[in-house]
Amino acid sequence: MKGLELELLGNIQGKSVLHLQCHFGQDSISLQRMGAQVTAVDFSVKAIDCARKIAIETQADVRFICCNIYELPQHLTETFDIVFTSYGTIGWLPDLDAWASIVSQFMKPQGQFIFVEFHPVVWMFDDDFTAVKYPYRSTEAIHESYTGTYADQGAELTQDYVMWNHGISDVLSPLIRRGLEITSFQEYDYSPYNCFRHTVEFEPGRFRISHLQQHLPMVYALKAIKR
Repeated sequence: MKGLELELLGNIQGKSVLHLQCHFGQDSISLQRMGAQVTAVDFSVKAIDCARKIAIETQADVRFICCNIYELPQHLTETFDIVFTSYGTIGWLPDLDAWASIVSQFMKPQGQFIFVEFHPVVWMFDDDFTAVKYPYRSTEAIHESYTGTYADQGAELTQDYVMWNHGISDVLSPLIRRGLEITSFQEYDYSPYNCFRHTVEFEPGRFRISHLQQHLPMVYALKAIKR
């Protein structure tokens, strides 16, 4: 886990945490090692299988659920002290109104929602960050292909994908309508992950696009409380 999430999470010893779109579960395991009781969700069978194997190998006590996030109420009924999700999650979701409903449904009264995500301005650019190619927010699905992966830019792998660009108001408004109070919101001109092309590490663990430097917002983070 990176510093942005840790600052927002604070002391989670003894807290119940629901980790949405957990992928391979590394952050879920980190949360459990920080003292939380963790339930983690992802729709990918392969990702959840891998997460469970890693949990066994590391002796981590994490409950993993494999399902579409919109169908989570069919698999889970309890509520949590903290709902958490981060980095590259909502771009795969077509309906943030339904997403916000899920977030709210699984929060206890006075529970916290912790969310860190790549800034929507980043997704407006082409892969080389030389031109604006996509809208700030999109109601229609974006269909593209990409060579390489976020973990290995040089990988000889080309894959098709479908995603949506969501503006800041598309995120905040549904959460507010579900009774969440935004208590903290910050934007950052760097990424803690080196997952884009043409990056430069200007400080340890902080990456910017080399020819755009501090002129591009790259990440935002928010904390909300359910009143």
